[in-house]
Amino acid sequence: MNAPQLQVFADDFVFLEGPRWRFDRLWVSDVNGKRVYTLTEDGARSLCVEVPARPSGIGFLPDGTPLVVSMKDRTLQRVENGRLVEHASVAHLVEGEINDMVVDSRGNAYVGSMGYDLFGGADFKPGNLVLVTPSGEARVVAEDLHFPNGPVVTPDNRTLVVAESWGKRLTAFAIEADGTLNGRRTFADLGDYTPDGITLDAEGAIWVAAFANNAFVRVRDGGEIAEVIPTGDRRAVACTLGGADLRTLYGLTFAGEMKDIGKGLRASRIETARVAVAGAGSP
Repeated sequence: MNAPQLQVFADDFVFLEGPRWRFDRLWVSDVNGKRVYTLTEDGARSLCVEVPARPSGIGFLPDGTPLVVSMKDRTLQRVENGRLVEHASVAHLVEGEINDMVVDSRGNAYVGSMGYDLFGGADFKPGNLVLVTPSGEARVVAEDLHFPNGPVVTPDNRTLVVAESWGKRLTAFAIEADGTLNGRRTFADLGDYTPDGITLDAEGAIWVAAFANNAFVRVRDGGEIAEVIPTGDRRAVACTLGGADLRTLYGLTFAGEMKDIGKGLRASRIETARVAVAGAGSP
């Protein structure tokens, strides 16, 4: 079967991360543009909020309030009436900037830290995952992750899967009633694929943005590669499933290398492809 073909949906962004489909629209963080945008299914774009310390992962509390990672100051911010309100600081719990995040249906946010100053040229150190409760309390729930990146949570709130970019794997944890993570296991050894952002579908498979491999890859629990959508000469950064039937793969792509991310080039865009299996709503 031929792979779905990507189509350009929206262009002219600096560096996009954190795509989410909620409330009949796509939400994205323009990290180096320092803004969060929403886009309707027909592509109409609106500014949600400006995030001076650089936005990344996006999530939503049970009442619909948006949360956004503020990378540089290592805080989690609520968006209230178009303004940022600090939800929690995790600066005392992490090394390096914080990055992506997933929020489960109970309002627990799982935030990943890089573990070291990647763009400053520091030596590699493992990162961690920090749990931020709906009341804003924070604690570390997983350590020794090789650059934690995109995370997802299953609809029953029982399993979290996170991409370890430098580990080239997806790692799963069982979620306890209090949000603690246990039972660490490998969901998928990705071989040569380098995972960035990920999204979960209704069959329990995960779409992976394989940054270094210029592809979106669908992988099943256990590591079987079910589908590959090439991105040509563009890097695959992150993805989510959305649209009215949750069968549109929204893929964020970037025309450049890792060293180009901080240069302010307007080299990021959103591309779409229609897929057979609908999304599960995470992240």
